[in-house]
Amino acid sequence: MKTLHIKTSSKHLFKILLVFSLLITIPQFSNGQILKRLKKKAEDKIEREAEKRAEKRINTKIDNEYDKAEDAIDGKDKKKTDSASEETKSKKTDSNQNKKTSAETKNEKPNVVWSKFDFIPGDTVIFEDGPSINEENGEFPSRWDLIEGGTEVAEFNGTPVIMFLDDGAEIIPYLKNSSEDYLPEVFTIEMDVWFGEEQAFKRYWIEFFDKKNQRRGETTDLELYPNGLEYGSSNKRYPGRENVNWGVIVEPAWRHISIAYTKGKFKVYMDDTRLINIPHLEGNPTGITIESESGSYTYIKNIRIAKGGVKYYDRVLSEGKIIVNGIKFDINKATLKAESMGPINTIFDLMQKQPELNFSVEGHTDSDGRDEANMELSKERGRAVMTKLIEMGISANRLKSNGYGESMPIDNNSSPEGKANNRRVEFVKF
Repeated sequence: MKTLHIKTSSKHLFKILLVFSLLITIPQFSNGQILKRLKKKAEDKIEREAEKRAEKRINTKIDNEYDKAEDAIDGKDKKKTDSASEETKSKKTDSNQNKKTSAETKNEKPNVVWSKFDFIPGDTVIFEDGPSINEENGEFPSRWDLIEGGTEVAEFNGTPVIMFLDDGAEIIPYLKNSSEDYLPEVFTIEMDVWFGEEQAFKRYWIEFFDKKNQRRGETTDLELYPNGLEYGSSNKRYPGRENVNWGVIVEPAWRHISIAYTKGKFKVYMDDTRLINIPHLEGNPTGITIESESGSYTYIKNIRIAKGGVKYYDRVLSEGKIIVNGIKFDINKATLKAESMGPINTIFDLMQKQPELNFSVEGHTDSDGRDEANMELSKERGRAVMTKLIEMGISANRLKSNGYGESMPIDNNSSPEGKANNRRVEFVKF
């Protein structure tokens, strides 16, 4: 028979001895029953205490093992969490940096330089119309001819413009011998066109022949929209779109249109972006017709047609200077217009590629206005172009500036084209 050994504390043994000592004083007749009952009670209590301690040890062991397992799992999860936390933190940091960059960009003033605007105006102006401030308001523009519709000179925010009436119109430059091909092998065309808020679906067309005096060749129409261009027939389109949705409402604005044709190469720009680039244009452009869609008043201004010429570097080699009439300023000011950056960028590139070239930047005006005012204005304009080149990165010791007003004309001052050729900036090698 196995003996049950029960571990117990001194406190429990004291209680058992106390019970037995009390039994001695209990009457004899109840001794056996009481002893049996107390013994049973004591054994039950001891057993319960033992079971509780055993259960506690087991539970403690289980808890310890569970804690170890949980720690192990937590360790793996912590690594994952830490990794995820780092990744999240990194993303948040990047996001904050992006937000900061975006905010900084938003607060920065835009610097319009048209760095991608590679349009270079032709050298010699063959047709120019602002229209002139001398044009009478409400009359048909004197430098144009009408095919159909209605057109008048109007004043738009203080500036003379050609206004197409609400039934639309088609006009052509009024030139001698307009029945002949007056567009050379290399030419450029520029103009500003107005798109108002209500004109989301409005269009202008430029056709590359004189509809009154010439026969249509193989060229087709250039369509001008508020947010893009298209050239070509219905079965062959060359789209140049800034936005796919032609019907989007745009902010009212003047859009600058520039067209360059070089022996078949045909490029068209809207503001600072080249939207159409055709390497071999079908047909030969012989003249231009400008048409406006009917339905509301539309406006154009600053129309110029010019012949192309020799590359800038070849001119320096042969003539020692570059004559540029495509650098434009605000009226009676030395503030550069955005479209001036095409020629300025080309001069900048030339000076970077040819470090031996140094230029005196010299301004010239036409004969309108007082001699003294023109002299000062030409000096300021020469200085403005020089300053822009220095800002772009050309060393100041490679440049100087001057101005000669109206004192050195290269064309007559009796026609708009002659005046346009005299308003120029020359880069003279020194």
